[in-house]
Amino acid sequence: MSRSHPHPIQLRSVGFQDALAPLPPPPAVQNHSSHSWASLCGPLPWGLCCLLALQHVLVLGSLLCASHLLLLQSLPPGGLSYSPAQLLASSLFSCGVSTALQTWVGSRLPLVQAPSFEFLVPALVLTSQKPPLAIQTPGNSSLMLHLCEEPGCHGLEPWNNSLQEVSGAAVVAGLLQGTLGLLGAPGHLFPHCGPLVLAPILVVAGLSAHREVALFCSAHWGLALLLILLMVVCSQHLGSCQLPPYPWRPASTSSTCTHIPTFRLLSVLVPVACVWIISALLGLSVIPREMSASTEAPWFWLPHPAEWDWPLLTPRALAGGISMALAASASSLGCYALCGWLLRLPPPPPHACNRGLGLEGLGSVLAGLLGSSMGTASSFPNVGTVSLTQAGSRRVAHLVGLLCMGFGLSPRLAQLLTTIPLPVLGGVLGVTQAVVMSTGFSSFHLADIDSGRNVFIVGFCIFMALLLPRWLREAPFLLSTGWSPMDVFLRSLIMEPIFLAGLLGFLLENTIPGTRLERGLGQGLPFPFPAQEARVPQKSREKAAQEYELPFPLQNLCLCIPQPLHCLCPLPEDPVNEEGGPSEPAETVNLLPGLGEQCPRSSRELT
Repeated sequence: MSRSHPHPIQLRSVGFQDALAPLPPPPAVQNHSSHSWASLCGPLPWGLCCLLALQHVLVLGSLLCASHLLLLQSLPPGGLSYSPAQLLASSLFSCGVSTALQTWVGSRLPLVQAPSFEFLVPALVLTSQKPPLAIQTPGNSSLMLHLCEEPGCHGLEPWNNSLQEVSGAAVVAGLLQGTLGLLGAPGHLFPHCGPLVLAPILVVAGLSAHREVALFCSAHWGLALLLILLMVVCSQHLGSCQLPPYPWRPASTSSTCTHIPTFRLLSVLVPVACVWIISALLGLSVIPREMSASTEAPWFWLPHPAEWDWPLLTPRALAGGISMALAASASSLGCYALCGWLLRLPPPPPHACNRGLGLEGLGSVLAGLLGSSMGTASSFPNVGTVSLTQAGSRRVAHLVGLLCMGFGLSPRLAQLLTTIPLPVLGGVLGVTQAVVMSTGFSSFHLADIDSGRNVFIVGFCIFMALLLPRWLREAPFLLSTGWSPMDVFLRSLIMEPIFLAGLLGFLLENTIPGTRLERGLGQGLPFPFPAQEARVPQKSREKAAQEYELPFPLQNLCLCIPQPLHCLCPLPEDPVNEEGGPSEPAETVNLLPGLGEQCPRSSRELT
């Protein structure tokens, strides 16, 4: 085995032929032995792409099963009138379609779409406010709450209506996200989101799932710790070990590649397969009662709208959908920034953010119409997998979309995901979420973290984003306006830590005076480029920025679309600074009037 130092990998693509290559290092630290194997091998071979796609499907399946299991646990026994396998199949189909569209014409980043936890919180709020029938017990003045089982009762109809309301909320969220994308709102807001806005979002996104991770790992801590240990060893200790290529590499290629970092690239697939097999041999692979079905799922099934019931649009569903859209939009913008930073690309331009959020809305509308209980958004665990394996490719993302659509057409195959042991779900989500959180911490150095202004913004945003959901979880009765839709809206938003971190960070960052250098926006560089990479040639940056442009067959359509939709297309390059004006260190950018005066330079700016 040969060992080499790991190096970040960047997506470089021409059409559909994606290649992975490291960002050119500064001249002073050039070291050819530290370059990634992909920089020498060109495009990823199809066999390896299939394995990487299967790896992402396992991460997506873990997130999908975890979110659906938590939602179904809030329902009474028999509260779901159809097979859980069909529910998973419809969600997988919508995720596959949304992933393919996102990678092809959306943000153009290799982002996997999944029903994130931002959709789960409003869904749980909607289902939790449908109590069972209250009956007074004879001989006692107290009230006993239990399900109505008498012939004249409606049975589980209120619960089925709740699931229809959740599907209706997903449709509303998708329509709102699509409207925001078509109007160009994400493109206008994203330039105001510097490191002090996006970094707290990433930190809170990693921390906010710790309760769910602990819940799943507690099913068997031995298996969970074994999985985590294997993932750490494969990705970190053996990450630089390179093995001879396997037969999937075509012999006819003229590549000089002789070794590949197999352990790092498959640091999720191999541990999951090992622990899954061990749990099956030990008889520990028990399907949760909520995910089991009394009848066998069909082999082939074509998802279509109104398969069970049409989504129910009520004032409560409208309130839940608005909170879903706001939280998922904040989460997706954080995913765009994180994925671009990991691939060493410039920040997503406005037209890429607009297209990406608009197509995520289309995916949520499709998911709601197909009866799914949650919409689709960019998946933080899958972006964490990209960071863990240091490999990202559009070809892999396209294959993930095709595999998800294939699983969606066969509920019997989708039912295989329900056999994933709960400790495996917890371990996969725990490691990937930890990577997302650590990436958020690492991006604080892009701003002047010694500044008292920045220290306050970071600490306040993270602490309050974690405090408010805990407070409302402990005392939900304290927030009651007397109108159910308003209660759903407020509880859903306050229970969304990512939305709270993004909102507080955006308001404080753009209202508290600070210099561009202090905020991490100085020197006219996009914020994902650290100071040591300032010497990267301008031609290389322009080539990297072209990764966000529409595919060649669709570029001519920008000349035909109406003027209001021009926000979806790249604009001619502005010769002035991309950040919107001069980039002197003392410049301030504020949203409050009267705060545009220049502030004294900090000690770091003088050096």
